[in-house]
Amino acid sequence: MSIQSLGVGSGLDLESLVSQLLEAERKPKQDRLDKKEESYDAEISSLGQLKSKMKDFLDSVDELRTGTGLRGREPTIVNPSETITPFTAEASNSAVEGSYRIAVTQIASGSRIETENASAGGFTGTTDTVLAAGAGSLTFKIPNTTNTFTVNVNAGMTVQQLSNAINKSSSNFGVTSSIIDTGTVAGGAKLVFTSKITGENNDLVIVNNNDLADLNRVATTNAAEDTAYLTPVVSAKNSKATIDGIAVESKTDKFENTIENVAFTASEVSSFAADGITHQTSKLNIGFDTEGLDKKIRDFVENYNALNKEMTRLTRYGESDLENDGALAGDFMVRGIQQTIATIVGSAVGSSSLGTIFQLGVEFNEDGDLEIGSSNKYGFGSGEDRLKNALEDNFDEIANLFTDPEKGIATSLYSFLKEYTSFSGLLSSRERTVRDQKDQLADEREQFELRMLSSEQILRDKYLGLDQTVARLNSTSSALVAALGS
Repeated sequence: MSIQSLGVGSGLDLESLVSQLLEAERKPKQDRLDKKEESYDAEISSLGQLKSKMKDFLDSVDELRTGTGLRGREPTIVNPSETITPFTAEASNSAVEGSYRIAVTQIASGSRIETENASAGGFTGTTDTVLAAGAGSLTFKIPNTTNTFTVNVNAGMTVQQLSNAINKSSSNFGVTSSIIDTGTVAGGAKLVFTSKITGENNDLVIVNNNDLADLNRVATTNAAEDTAYLTPVVSAKNSKATIDGIAVESKTDKFENTIENVAFTASEVSSFAADGITHQTSKLNIGFDTEGLDKKIRDFVENYNALNKEMTRLTRYGESDLENDGALAGDFMVRGIQQTIATIVGSAVGSSSLGTIFQLGVEFNEDGDLEIGSSNKYGFGSGEDRLKNALEDNFDEIANLFTDPEKGIATSLYSFLKEYTSFSGLLSSRERTVRDQKDQLADEREQFELRMLSSEQILRDKYLGLDQTVARLNSTSSALVAALGS
């Protein structure tokens, strides 16, 4: 189809006429498509905002739906010195409330082995001193454990090369080799082996596997392990502490279940009392994690309110012609979600002596939001007072209120919200449906544009004939005027 400029022959403004006719035909249809697209965009955006708020609320619900998350025990430590922190502690949910006086008297350490001075058969000269003329191997191990690795010794290997081979071994379980140059002829260069494996009877053993005489200088025993060469200058030690005056030990810095269901990790020796001999004790208290649970409850209230406000905003009707409706005004699905969530939150849970969240200090206000009020309601005290009392006197009952497998508030809310927020949930499915409708609208626009091109061609063909007819009449008129004038 050819679309050409009209009015050239006749002098009439036919181009403008066609444009106005096309615009009159296009505008109502274009407005309808634009309005539908705006509606789809608004719905998609609103569903995305709603899902985001629901997921935030779901996260706070998840924090309250398991007993392990609510029945936490919180260790608190009071040290006699502000500069020394002898230990840290953690407690499982089954730990018994209690108070303990603890002093750390020794920190666990590994063993240390040094080669002899040059004057006693050690290494003379520098780190380039040849270790052995023959080839063999050394095995480093901790007896009665699986900690072991072997280093091959090549003929002509130097002290420095052996040290590097030990440190770079991929099987090394925690042995560090270093060289100390004493700076004297009698002292020479000393190899120092330090093991990180702590605990009594965990001294490092170095076996001269091939009984090479040269390697006896860096070994603790021969292949048969019936002869002793080097001995540790520092033996591996346990951590030691006292708990209420009772002496306890651990092969590592961590004391696990020394106190039932409590673990504490020694970090430094406790400070000394004025006599310089007695270690001062720190006080370890094991109690409920009231601060942590208080925060979880407040996060629950905050995220509920954020979700409730968002649903109210999206589904509201404008109160006047000047106020726009919400993007999901009157939407039955969103209204249903809002009502169901409120019903679950306000429901009674028979397995908890608290009964409802009201006894926890949480209540609905006039706007349908939750609050922990500061004013006395019905003679039961303020919300803050009720929350404080519940945390102090009914800690486990709070857990029952939220985690009961049948009617727990968090348990029920989590199951309900998951139906809407998961990838295959109702909100996601609805969002995909709207996106599909928007894609179909794009196809509709394309078809509409094709129809408009066809309409334009029809109009142009129609007015082209008029343009040509008027042009001929103008030409004939001009010829007649010219003839009569002559």
